[in-house]
Amino acid sequence: MATDFWTAVKGRRSVYTLGKESTISDERIQEIVAEAVKHTPSAFNSQSTRLVLLLGEQHNKLWDITTSTLKAIVPADQFESTQQKMDGFRGAYGTVLFFEDESVIQGLQAAFAAYQDRFPVWSQHTSAMHQFVIWTALEAEGLGANLQHYNPLIDEQVKSEWKLPENWSLVAQLVFGKPTAAPGDKEFKPVEERLKVFK
Repeated sequence: MATDFWTAVKGRRSVYTLGKESTISDERIQEIVAEAVKHTPSAFNSQSTRLVLLLGEQHNKLWDITTSTLKAIVPADQFESTQQKMDGFRGAYGTVLFFEDESVIQGLQAAFAAYQDRFPVWSQHTSAMHQFVIWTALEAEGLGANLQHYNPLIDEQVKSEWKLPENWSLVAQLVFGKPTAAPGDKEFKPVEERLKVFK
């Protein structure tokens, strides 16, 4: 990777000023997403996460779908700020869609009844780890990103447009591209209030 792990972790943050350029090839982006889905841990090694990488016109199409969906429900006199957000996301280079395969979760619930109420929660943990790994890996390559959650509003249209299995449940959308401005400083609460050490 272009940057060491902790530098990438510290640098990773929400970047909303993104351009339609990439610092790396599409093949490298695909490699990052593939490595993440292969090596990121999951509860019971369930491997329940499913990913969709959208580039070029496919990325644009996602944000056109989202814009039209929101336009139907947001009052017209309040839509200008929503349109600006949508234009920002569409103006980025690509999007990674994060799904969880409900059939895998249901299979685990049937096989391990004692934990059945926990598997949906652990599935979300799994998805979150995938989000963090990919987000941080893109940061390491000089790309900025921000995480969005327009599910469940766009779920059915997304599944229909890209012919995805019905049992895939959309969790999040990671928008990425080359930053066009530096993000602001991040504020941190005191570590002493958030960490306890016992020896």
